[in-house]
Amino acid sequence: MFSIIGILIVLGSVIGGFLMEKGKLPVLVQPAEFLTIAGAAIGTVLVANPMHILKGIIAGVIGVIKGGVVPKKRYVDSLKMLFDLFSKARKEGMVAIEADIEEPDKSPIFSKSPEFLKDHHVMSFVCDTMRMAVTGGVKAFDVDQMMELDLEVHHHTSMAPTLALNSMADALPGLGIVAAVLGIVVTMGALGGPPAEIGHKVAAALVGTFLGILLCYGVIGPLAANMTKAVEAEAAFYGVLRTTLLAFIKGTAPIMAVEIGRRAIPAYVRPAFAELEKACRDKSGAEGA
Repeated sequence: MFSIIGILIVLGSVIGGFLMEKGKLPVLVQPAEFLTIAGAAIGTVLVANPMHILKGIIAGVIGVIKGGVVPKKRYVDSLKMLFDLFSKARKEGMVAIEADIEEPDKSPIFSKSPEFLKDHHVMSFVCDTMRMAVTGGVKAFDVDQMMELDLEVHHHTSMAPTLALNSMADALPGLGIVAAVLGIVVTMGALGGPPAEIGHKVAAALVGTFLGILLCYGVIGPLAANMTKAVEAEAAFYGVLRTTLLAFIKGTAPIMAVEIGRRAIPAYVRPAFAELEKACRDKSGAEGA
């Protein structure tokens, strides 16, 4: 929502300043220039990227509009879910959680967290890691290396749409110049015509450069920057899961494992110690010893 507001402020400020200087708004309405720039920009993205990255760009832009920050509630719910899982493993043995991690959609623990079940990568990350712990014979250091590798691959995949959108933003000023040059070519062909007509064509050519720069620095570039921050927020969330899982695999008590994970949460969404402890104790009734 804030991204849409920001874009509206950018466009409103630019158009408002133009109107304050007695500019005529219809002059800026140049469908041919917009078609040239937008069409060429979309074409460059299609040429340079495979389908899964194109889908990632669309999903990323939608995510930016919805808001890409991982809220405090998701951190609390995720740590509480891990606390329940760890407590069951501590009380009944690691084998007791095998059914939970093999069929998470049927697990009474995971079913309390719909967001966890909807996010297939998070679900796989947690279940695959705990599967190593249940299997046994794998050192905590090796499990941590596997988690790090998994997160590196996921981060690289998540950044690809952002980089593609950045490349599109970088191309827009150049494409604006292309549209302007084409406008000048059209103008040169009309030099014998009325001065008003020539002036209109020159204005249309300059609008091409204007649109290219505005779309780059006022719309597409900021969207790409916001997508980057969303990827970073997701990486921070995975980092908390990794820290918490590793702490338990090393033999830390469940309540202390989630506390270690809490310390890894970014400060602006980090719950207080008492808030997390209350969520774990009140909702599960487990002691986590």
